[in-house]
Amino acid sequence: MPNHFSNEVDGQLKFYQDYLPLVDKTLKTDDILTDYTDGIVNGNLIEFKVVINDINSVLFQAIKYLSARRIKGKEIPKNILLVSLTNEKIYVFDSQEYLTHIEKVYFGGASVKTSGFSSDAPLEVLEYGQSQLDESRLITLLRSKQYTKINIDENCIVGWAERFYRENKGAKKSDFIGDHTGKVKIIGEIRKPEKLKEFINPYIGETNVQFQYLMDKLNDTLQKKNLGAFYTPEPYVQKSLELVRQAIKRVPEGNDYIILDRCAGTGNLEKLMSDEELSHCVLSTIEYYEYKVLLELLGDKVRHIIPPTEKEDTFNMGLVRGADALSEEYINNEIIQRYINDPKVTIILYENPPYADTRSIEHQKAKKTSSSSQWKQSYLMKQMKQEIKGMGVNEMGNIFIWSGFKYYLRQPTDSYIIYSPIKYWKEIHLIDKKFERGFAFNRRHFHTKIDALVSCILWSNVDEKLDNITLEAFNIVNNEILQEEDLTINRIYTKYSNVYYDKRKFSDDKLSDFVLGLNGAKLVGTNKITSQTIINNNLIGYLRASGVNFDNPDLASSLLVASLYNGAGYFPLRKDNFLEKLPMFAASRYITYNRHWTQRANIMKSADGAERFNKAVSSNKIEQDLLKILLFTTLEAQNHMRSLYGSDGRFYRNELSLDNSNGDTLATVNLAKLKQGSKETALFEQWNKVLTEAKKTENYNSKLTYSVYQIIDELNTSEKDENDKTIYDYPELNGHLNTLKATLKEYYNSEIVPFLFKYEFLK
Repeated sequence: MPNHFSNEVDGQLKFYQDYLPLVDKTLKTDDILTDYTDGIVNGNLIEFKVVINDINSVLFQAIKYLSARRIKGKEIPKNILLVSLTNEKIYVFDSQEYLTHIEKVYFGGASVKTSGFSSDAPLEVLEYGQSQLDESRLITLLRSKQYTKINIDENCIVGWAERFYRENKGAKKSDFIGDHTGKVKIIGEIRKPEKLKEFINPYIGETNVQFQYLMDKLNDTLQKKNLGAFYTPEPYVQKSLELVRQAIKRVPEGNDYIILDRCAGTGNLEKLMSDEELSHCVLSTIEYYEYKVLLELLGDKVRHIIPPTEKEDTFNMGLVRGADALSEEYINNEIIQRYINDPKVTIILYENPPYADTRSIEHQKAKKTSSSSQWKQSYLMKQMKQEIKGMGVNEMGNIFIWSGFKYYLRQPTDSYIIYSPIKYWKEIHLIDKKFERGFAFNRRHFHTKIDALVSCILWSNVDEKLDNITLEAFNIVNNEILQEEDLTINRIYTKYSNVYYDKRKFSDDKLSDFVLGLNGAKLVGTNKITSQTIINNNLIGYLRASGVNFDNPDLASSLLVASLYNGAGYFPLRKDNFLEKLPMFAASRYITYNRHWTQRANIMKSADGAERFNKAVSSNKIEQDLLKILLFTTLEAQNHMRSLYGSDGRFYRNELSLDNSNGDTLATVNLAKLKQGSKETALFEQWNKVLTEAKKTENYNSKLTYSVYQIIDELNTSEKDENDKTIYDYPELNGHLNTLKATLKEYYNSEIVPFLFKYEFLK
């Protein structure tokens, strides 16, 4: 008698309830429902339908699921089981027979556009509801753990590499890729599978060409930055070639010229050049596999690749001997020196150098040792440190830029076309050269996940100090270049800490050992404590607005009621001048509310307007603006001030809060002077809704003075359901918090940001 299910889910659950205990008692439905499939049970992909009326369509849907698994680096079950619930039939297919289809890439949902596919007859048809023999066969299949081996190609290599790295801690790219075409034979996992031998076929390709796009992507997070920097997308390469051709036009009549790229990778910057342009190129890359691809793709087209041919000792622990552009050996390379010493040769540098920053959060989280920062010990780094001081020496790309002008460009007609975050010019002042033309590109298209500005600028070798430059901005949409408004990039000269930080010490300042974590609560953990909290009636808390750029905005901006455990970047906030310090905090939140790609890595924090700002403060002409910033500060969630009892026996009250349940705070007293318009009134009203709901929560403590952040962290509790979806205990409170956040964003951009730019807290 046929089963009647109103939907697939009911039948699917019934099926698993009946058979999973017979297959593996430890298996739960959550274990097998993965990658949007109806289930992966050992070596079986299962697809359920209430009734299967079109086997071709359902099989094609299953194939699409398997295609997605291959791309993600997940094993391909050997068996495909199509379950028709109503008539209790299972159509069994072997995924090996459909491997050519599985190894294609499909776009859109698996259930979309499934018509037109033609399958062979199923290997078996099991009537599991009618035949005990078939039912026994079904259980045998579900217990089987056989998989179809796939072929590695450019579509799936990243997924399988990530899996390999994940399952084999410490593995390097050479362990995975290997190479058997050079004089030095390296057998990698894809060429002779060991760890993945049940799932992939050996890669037997004779060349690395099909992987050229992926070479930069296959390093682990930090190594990717060290060696690959950014993969340069074609539309941007095409634009940067305009700058190369402009530089070529600057070559004096009768001169030869070379286009030198010391970090060519697999030749992305050069691949769209004409044969004539390529014939002037001198290229090198330090990474062995990229070197092999470079030789193969461009070896017969460019003037030189360094080194020109592969020798027995070329492979040097994954790197290319003689191709380290940061070494003294490279600077003295006889091929390059021949051109540098010839006054009848014009030098054009054209590079997208590696970007590695030892201050970055990625570097700190990875806890990398000196092996990942060997460039810090390089010859050029040591030379640069003798001339350049400050944070600029922490970034590898800056060594390329500095050394380019120092060692390679000699004549006014020499040029440098450089891809780089603009801070080398804007913040660090690494060079003062003549700006010829430049572009702003979106970093998201360079194999990263972040919208930010990357500059590509043609500099001529002529000294010139500039306060600002204008870049033509280009995004990429649907693989097409899209021009946006030109951007004016203004230089930064003064940092907050140089001018605005309050460094006063008072004779009645006392110290407490009570310190906080980044979340504003009592420090929990084993962090080394190197700071103490000042105790004084004139102290409100501590403010951090460190750095110039927005690389790590949440780490670089905060407010606390006591000192951070290490005090990094914080200064004491005192009652007599706190209002004039809050613009630093407000400016530090800019990128949170302005995420367009032209903003990050372009807009930065500065104290260049300090003189005008201090005069405005003294004349009391900006009091209302400062009160608006105070209102914003009390409602901004990155204000981590919270009321709490310290381990030193003191009660620390949050004075920058609108919660006056226990009497006025410093904020409410000052905000009584704010001239409220409709926007301010809306914020106060929304805050009152939040506080009203917060007082209804189980964790509410009437003795505390709450901030938005403390309400979010302590009162707006939630849990995860079986589908990993967040369920809030107090949806009304959560809803009011979300509304407050949206309202505050609009207020910030309309009422606060113009002031911050006017007085150059943002620039």
